[in-house]
Amino acid sequence: MVMTLVLAALLQQPAAPPAPPPGPPALEVGVVAPDFAIPGATRYGTLKNPVRLSDYKGKTVVLAFFFKARTRG
Repeated sequence: MVMTLVLAALLQQPAAPPAPPPGPPALEVGVVAPDFAIPGATRYGTLKNPVRLSDYKGKTVVLAFFFKARTRG
C-alpha cells in the first residue's frame, strides 16, 4: 500500500522543463570578437538601423548594458 502511494505521488508530479541548450563558449581575453549587430539607442529612442561591430573596425569599442533602462524598475 505504501508503495502504491509513493508511486501515485511520483506519477502526479509535473515533468521538469527541458534544460536550455548551452550557449556559445566564452571568448578568451585578447581574441578578436566576431561581428554582431544590436539595436542601437540614443536618449531619444532606438535607431532605425542596427549597429554592427564591423562599423567600428580599427576603433576602440566599449559596450555598456543598462539592463533597467527604459523600465519602471
